[in-house]
Amino acid sequence: MASLLMAPSLSSFTSKISSMKYRNSRTTLNQCGGIRAMRIEKPLEDLYHVRVERNVSQKRLDELGASKWSTWKTGKCQLPWDWHVDQLVYIEKGEVRVVPEGCERYMRFVAGDLIRYPKWFEADLFFNDFYQERYSFRAYGDAY
Repeated sequence: MASLLMAPSLSSFTSKISSMKYRNSRTTLNQCGGIRAMRIEKPLEDLYHVRVERNVSQKRLDELGASKWSTWKTGKCQLPWDWHVDQLVYIEKGEVRVVPEGCERYMRFVAGDLIRYPKWFEADLFFNDFYQERYSFRAYGDAY
């Protein structure tokens, strides 16, 4: 009977183990600079179905007939924009920051990028300097 009274209970044993795990995890966290978890976010292009080709070749532009597309230019400004049809855009000069509606993150596109904005996409466009693009509206099912 005396041996039963002297034996540690299961609850005291598990609390010692959990406190040791806590101390060890704190040490590991401190050694790692306090990083607890890494948040992986999908690129906005994937979330909003915006397709991008970077540094497009002249051959690719010729295949698309980009030289016949309409041209649009602007200076430093901010524009709210919504697309009622798919639009293919080739940036000739400058850069644009595209902030999707309700989002704090942005996509950045520069000269040489070919972008396809999807129908019903809404965003604010930020131009910090001179900007020039060629654009073409696309029908549903048109090839990229």
